Amino acid sequence: MPSGQPRTAAQLSVALPVLAVLLASAVFAAFVALYGQNPFTVFGLIVQGGFGSSFAWQDTLSRAAPLILVGLAVAIPAQAGLVIIGGEGALVLGGLAGAVVTLPFAGAHAFPMQVTMLAAGALAGGLWFGLAAVLRQYRGVNETISSLLLSYIGIAIFHHLTEGLLRDPASLDKPSTHPIDPSYMLPMLPGVGVHAGLAVSLALAIIAHVVLRYTRWGFGLRVVGGSARVARMVGLAVNRWVIGATFVAGGMAGVAGAIEVAAVQGTANSSLIVGYGYSGILVAFLARHQPLAIVAVALLIGGMQASASLLQRRLELPDATMLVFQGLIFVCVLVADAIAQQLRENTRR
Repeated sequence: MPSGQPRTAAQLSVALPVLAVLLASAVFAAFVALYGQNPFTVFGLIVQGGFGSSFAWQDTLSRAAPLILVGLAVAIPAQAGLVIIGGEGALVLGGLAGAVVTLPFAGAHAFPMQVTMLAAGALAGGLWFGLAAVLRQYRGVNETISSLLLSYIGIAIFHHLTEGLLRDPASLDKPSTHPIDPSYMLPMLPGVGVHAGLAVSLALAIIAHVVLRYTRWGFGLRVVGGSARVARMVGLAVNRWVIGATFVAGGMAGVAGAIEVAAVQGTANSSLIVGYGYSGILVAFLARHQPLAIVAVALLIGGMQASASLLQRRLELPDATMLVFQGLIFVCVLVADAIAQQLRENTRR
């Protein structure tokens, strides 16, 4: 391959997502203009609502914490060649596990219980994601379809348990589990005004970056993702690598759910189901499945989501307006990926 081609490919991998966002922004501007609003005013309020004040930054960072983790939940299996999009199911089940695991231990020391909640969330999410990998490796079921269907099943199980067996009788209008001990709530980061779940998310993103880029595990995962046949020829147990990567990814989404319970909600209820799992797909694709880039993109998407309430108050736009924007970005990113793939195929010829 000529030396200029890798450089061109690297430039395209950066340029196409940027162009996709710009195109989505142009389409969104036309959309709000048809709605009778000034696009410049709308974009100004998006910036103000997400990044224009200390309160806006706190809201953005709080939303970015779970987005980082669900973005990693998509990015890690992608290294092994898998497209798994069921983060929402793993997130809510991780939140449910984190909410109930400490209930028998009310009054215990806070730190061990906080660790237990996060570990329970990771285990629940990992096992749920692992099902998709097992179905793929041993039954040939497409992991994208199975993970999406498992997400709906996970949400249904969550509703069944929070409205039935695990429901707190005191939760009348909004069924939920019994609240966790208040002392088990994650503390706030000093000087930031955001819960410690943000630090957990950043730490896991850094660890994922180091492992995937600088260790033999990351190299082995890329070999598996590049060619399962070659991986077997060099002695890698492909099934174990795929299932292991998927389990770790599901654990990331499960931790996100446990953090939402331990830092925001204090209980497992329908407020966990706000679409973080689906937004994480967009975060991972925009970041090209790179852990550190996921942090930056999660901040961007978190800021967009944080601005929705300001748009509603100032311009009386519905909350779904920002979902439209996110959807447009996602579609444009997929189109950009298709163009990049076609360009790569033309280059090989």
